[in-house]
Amino acid sequence: MSHARNTGPMQASPRCGAQTRNGETCRAPALRGRTRCRMHGGAAGSGAPFGNNNAVKHGFFTSEAIDERKFVRAVLSEAEALLRDLS
Repeated sequence: MSHARNTGPMQASPRCGAQTRNGETCRAPALRGRTRCRMHGGAAGSGAPFGNNNAVKHGFFTSEAIDERKFVRAVLSEAEALLRDLS
């Protein structure tokens, strides 16, 4: 290039260093006041929310819930059979 670029501050900035998919470290500059770049968690609002809501169990597949659903189905089928017999 014919003009000089002022790339000194950019090259001197700390690097992200996160491990990429190919096993190397990320060479993007870390955000100001952070240790990671914008793509690896340095951006505001990035990352998982506080608390682990994914670990909350709903209980739909517990053995008690499965047994209860089987019982309800059996009672309903018996009731339908009784109604068929009465009519």
